[in-house]
Amino acid sequence: QVQLVESGGDLVQAGGSLRLSCAASGSIGSINAMNWYRQAPGKQRELVAGITSTSSTSYADSVKGRFTISRDSAKNTVYLDMSGLKPEDTAVYYCNAHVALRTGIRIISWGQGTQVTVSS
Repeated sequence: QVQLVESGGDLVQAGGSLRLSCAASGSIGSINAMNWYRQAPGKQRELVAGITSTSSTSYADSVKGRFTISRDSAKNTVYLDMSGLKPEDTAVYYCNAHVALRTGIRIISWGQGTQVTVSS
């Protein structure tokens, strides 16, 4: 079993910055990738950024150049550094992880989400 806990969401003004964190715990053998998604009310959840175990990164076009994803493998933690925030970034941000359990079973685990609100 794997648990993901996001933190760092807040209310910020347009143009501001935030750092989101997601810490994974449980019966983890290895983490192949960690990703950030977001979902605004009434909208579909979308992929924001991802990072692999080799630190290869990817970003949605809407956040490219403003957001940076990084990881601390020793802590099983992924970060999303967000700058130049816009009202359209307002959403619940979710972390997920592609995990190989200690048993060898591979799962995708999701966190509970953290609210980011950007005021205009």
